[in-house]
Amino acid sequence: MKKINLKLHHLIISVAVLAFLLTIASSLWSSYRTNTQSLQESTLETNHAYAQKLAMTANDYMKETLQTLNISAEEITAIFDDEDKLLHEADRVKNQTNTFNSVAIVDSKGEVLATSPQSLDLKGKTLTSNAIKEAITQKKPLISKPYKGITNRLLIFISVPVFAKEGLYLGLIGGTIYLKEDNVLNEVLGEHFYKDGSYVYVVDNDGRIIYHQDKSRINDVVSDNKIVSEMLENHSTGASRLINSKGKDMLAGYSYISIANWGVVAQRSTEIALKPATNMVKQMLYVALPLLLVSLVIILWASLKIARPLQQLATLTESSMKANEEKNLAQVPGWYYEVIQLKKALIQSLSFLHGQVSFFMDQSTTDPLTGLTNRRTLNERMQKWTSGNTPYSIILIDIDHFKSVNDTYGHGVGDEVLKFLALKMKKATRANDLCCRYGGEEFIILLPNTSATDAYLVAEQLRTDIERTISPTGENITISAGIAEYPSMASEPATMIGLADQCLYEAKEQGRNRVVMAKEIFIVL
Repeated sequence: MKKINLKLHHLIISVAVLAFLLTIASSLWSSYRTNTQSLQESTLETNHAYAQKLAMTANDYMKETLQTLNISAEEITAIFDDEDKLLHEADRVKNQTNTFNSVAIVDSKGEVLATSPQSLDLKGKTLTSNAIKEAITQKKPLISKPYKGITNRLLIFISVPVFAKEGLYLGLIGGTIYLKEDNVLNEVLGEHFYKDGSYVYVVDNDGRIIYHQDKSRINDVVSDNKIVSEMLENHSTGASRLINSKGKDMLAGYSYISIANWGVVAQRSTEIALKPATNMVKQMLYVALPLLLVSLVIILWASLKIARPLQQLATLTESSMKANEEKNLAQVPGWYYEVIQLKKALIQSLSFLHGQVSFFMDQSTTDPLTGLTNRRTLNERMQKWTSGNTPYSIILIDIDHFKSVNDTYGHGVGDEVLKFLALKMKKATRANDLCCRYGGEEFIILLPNTSATDAYLVAEQLRTDIERTISPTGENITISAGIAEYPSMASEPATMIGLADQCLYEAKEQGRNRVVMAKEIFIVL
């Protein structure tokens, strides 16, 4: 009989240990997989949005640059034979625009008439580069491919033609951007907002790098990169996970710069992007493991004192990963002290573990800085309401001049401003409304069963409250907002957000610190 009891004890102990290990492993693995997927999607969305924003900024800047050169070309027409005035105009374009490393005025044969700075000593020399020849031949605005100029610098040349009033081609005015020196691309594109291995680079239409934070990479050809080839061939925008030219796993967003036939890529190391998921698993272990170990010790001790009732407990413990197992354990008859204590320990341990898993799953849907829901929850809620034909409105909010807050007061105060806005949003909304951090300084409020007109009143109330309240900077800040309504204005979540974003853009264009509501135009994707 003793031998039988000993074997039963071993069986009980083995099953209990195995059940707890499986519970811990499956819970941690499930949480890890969920968070890695969420982090990857979030990083891809963020890099895609950032690449699009940079592409738009660069495109607008190039348009302004060409417009500046066109204005100068018109001025040059009247002074083309005046050497001193040409020198003055070259200096003016270089110094006032702060765009070019150097500026040159060239006649129709490629001879340099004036340069700025004059220290280049190019006046009177004939430029023979393919970029100059192409500009003279085509007689139209041109952004060249990278080449080594007469000063042996790697550069690109941006030029516009100069015509006399009667239409005679006189030459051109153009500016150079030295790719491996400080230039306007550094100012326009800047550094990626992460400081942990993320970076941005720009390629020309041949896949050659013309801007990179690591200047040694400039002039490298990366046309075999799958997103670069996709972007340049199809003039597309998007995001993808890939192995880069250095063999590193990256999460990249990309966008096409149409005016220059360039492409911009913003990417971040996959390892770094997914690191928070690993940290979360460690945190779960630190919190849950001590209590689980205590519970397991109790189980091992009790198994030495009991026999027959433990056969039922062992069976239940083996399947303890089920959500309702606490209820089944409570139904086990406890007719003596040891069984009662063991049953209680099992119930408490499983309840705690499931509670911890639920807690960290909730953390994965919440923005850690502001405490608002994150983009994942926003997408799920909009999809649910759209599928159920539930009418709702959205308010897309952006903090005006938020970059200047970070630049002036630091990112710590910037974070406090974001939390300040989050609290104001919660105060201005109902219990069933959803306040969400959409990304950076952009926020979204979802208002179920609410018209765009009523949403406008909510947004105006929030805007006024923000405007009149001293922010963490010690000064007043303002917000701008765009509003759209489902289903009267749009039929899909993506369309809703896009429509609200257009309204937000219009609010910015009208001077900021205002709310713009979309017109009731039904949009079908």
